[in-house]
Amino acid sequence: MAQPLHPAHPLEDNSPTAGRTPSVLLWGGACVGGLMVIGALALWFHYGSQVFFEMIRTGFAACF
Repeated sequence: MAQPLHPAHPLEDNSPTAGRTPSVLLWGGACVGGLMVIGALALWFHYGSQVFFEMIRTGFAACF
């Protein structure tokens, strides 16, 4: 007789890293977002608002 492909009771992951993946992804995304904000502020303070907005506009124009 053929056996089912999926067991009736799913296997439990009791490893020390079980359930850490969502937390790691959340913290990683928050860090990347924070670095982007810090980078934008650094450009703003270095170049000034007029040059900063001109660089953003030129970048968007190059993409589209």
